[in-house]
Amino acid sequence: MPTHSPHLAAHKGLRGEILGQLKRAQPLTAKQLAEQLGVSPNAIRHHLKELEAESLIVYGREQRGVGAPTYAYRLSATGESLFPRAYEATLTQVLERVAEKSGRQAAVELLEDHYRDLARKVVAELDGASDAARVDLVARLMNEQGYMAEWQEAAGTFRLSEHNCAIRAVAERFPEVCAAEQRFLHEVLGAAVERRSHITSGCNACEYAITFGARPPQELA
Repeated sequence: MPTHSPHLAAHKGLRGEILGQLKRAQPLTAKQLAEQLGVSPNAIRHHLKELEAESLIVYGREQRGVGAPTYAYRLSATGESLFPRAYEATLTQVLERVAEKSGRQAAVELLEDHYRDLARKVVAELDGASDAARVDLVARLMNEQGYMAEWQEAAGTFRLSEHNCAIRAVAERFPEVCAAEQRFLHEVLGAAVERRSHITSGCNACEYAITFGARPPQELA
């Protein structure tokens, strides 16, 4: 599991689980949360009310099928800030100073160098590992950095999902870091890697489709 910030750790038990579920798949209704967490809707609504009072979640009316509109909940900006963003502000400032002094490409090269160094370290650990073991190790590495990563496998294709962007401000200012991450995954896994969704585009997760034994894409964007 990812390492949470001290602020998120303060929300233990069901309230913490609600925040985690919303981070993974928002917006969700009270009924959906109750089903996912195996508790009664009334118990969920009680905690939703408390989380709303703390300004950690917000809700909106949604029309889902036939019948009256229902309330669906999502994390507020304050709720999002509970999830780890390791060194985000400091890293953004450093990169912007480098860009000002030496040009944007110099800042981008720093990001790419970081992933190249990380790849060299990880490749040795993955030597001889099975496909599933390789994906699992990479997911655990991303979790250690606060990305809330998890993976699934179906019909020979692996899906790696990162539910939290630990450096979102950096990714928004320097989108090249996302391409560098995709190249990193391709290199260490030795597989074709296709990005299917992107947090900075408004999705709930950055999601990659990983296929071993397939011809790698001509260019990783």
